Parts: sequence; C-alpha cells; structure tokens
Amino acid sequence: MAKKQVPVILITNDDSIHAPGLHNLVAAVKDLGKVVVVAPEKPQSGMGHAITIGQPLRLHSVNLMDGVEAFSCSGTPVDCVKLAVDKVLHKKPDICLSGINHGANHSINVIYSGTMSAALEASIENIPSIGFSLLDFSMEADFSGAQHYARLLVKQILGKKIDKHLCLNVNIPAIPKELIKGFKVCKQAYAKYDEDFVARKDPHGKKYYWLTGEFVNFDKAKDTDVWALKNNYVSVVPVQFDLTNYALKSKLEKFIR
Repeated sequence: MAKKQVPVILITNDDSIHAPGLHNLVAAVKDLGKVVVVAPEKPQSGMGHAITIGQPLRLHSVNLMDGVEAFSCSGTPVDCVKLAVDKVLHKKPDICLSGINHGANHSINVIYSGTMSAALEASIENIPSIGFSLLDFSMEADFSGAQHYARLLVKQILGKKIDKHLCLNVNIPAIPKELIKGFKVCKQAYAKYDEDFVARKDPHGKKYYWLTGEFVNFDKAKDTDVWALKNNYVSVVPVQFDLTNYALKSKLEKFIR
C-alpha cells in the first residue's frame, strides 16, 4: 500500500518571527503535518500586499521549535510566501497559515493587513490559506482559545477536498476559551476607521503627523464578522483576490460600448 503523504504546512505572519502569536500557531498545528515557517525578521503590520523591489532579500535559519524548519526573511509577508515556495520548499505546500495576528483583521482591516495579504498571496498561487487574528494587541495575550480554534479549523480543512483558491479570514474574540460559542461563517462588515492626523512637533520643532482614529461600524446586519465577534463567535469570512464588482459590471455593460 502507498504510504499516506504528510501534509506540508507553511506558516508566516506580519508580526515577525519572534511574535508569540506565530509561536502559538506553530504549537497548535505542528503535529498535523510537516511545518515550515518563513516569517519577517521584524514587524510588518499594515504592509498590505507590498513586495520588495530594488533591494536584496535575505533568509536566515532560525531555531524556533524542535522539529520545525524556520527562517526569518528581510522582506514583507508576501515576500515570505513567495520565497518559501520558490527557495525553501521548492514546491507548493498543502496549506498556508498566516498569524496568529496580534489585533483584529475584521471588516476593512483585511485591505491593509500584512497577515491577510500573505494568505491571499498563497491563494493566488493555488495554495489554500487561512489568516488568523486575535482581538488582542498585547504581546502577553492569552492565545489558548485562538490555538484551540485554529487547530480545529486546520484539521477540518486538511481533511476535505477544497478549492485551491480557498482563503479564509478568521478572527477570534479575546475572551476565555470556554466563553467562545464556536465558528460563525459570515460576511465582511462595512466598517472602517474615522481617521484623524494629529499635528505635533518633534524635539527640533519640526512638524509631523500622527495617525489616530476611531473604529466605526456602519453595518448593523447580523451576518457580519463584527457582529459575530461582538457576540463571542469566531468569525470566518471567505475572501478572494478578484476585486471585480460583478453587479456593477453587468450595469455598465448596458451603456458603455
């Protein structure tokens, strides 16, 4: 009988190779397959889908955890995925996991998120992917609930025949594990930051600006990620890299010729 192949699990993030969230994700799934980590050497939050052009990219072997091959990368989260496939694995992994991010990536955050851009890059390359985020920015955050649900979901996905472009945006509420009600598959809420750039002066008297803002939810529906998280569910939003507005496309075709 042919020996069953062990799935290859690529793990990355945007908080850096040193982030507790990444270590917790590795610990959660390392017995589900062969885990390989390629993550940024320094924090890359808010990088979106940026790639490095005009500068060298470097990979360094890192002693992260027993039995886990790991590398730090001088580039962005998207660079990490590209280099991992081309220069570390020399093939496509069975799944790519990104996170666990320190802080929310629900609603509009998915556009700016380095965590989710890494997952979307994998999806573009025909690699099923999941981005995980915990609604707690603290480096001392409790990841027990996030670990539990990340492992549960990865186990379910690995056991299914799934679309090669699958990309899930998963957010976990920052509450004790026993208070989480389970998964809720939902849509991305229309919510964003009401931003302000506060003008300040540096020690030399030169003006600079500091971005601040308040998160505002304009979407009151009960099938959104914001609603799910507020009601103690783990939100699961399927996302895609095709940004075409198909409803508007159909309307435009009627008069643009």
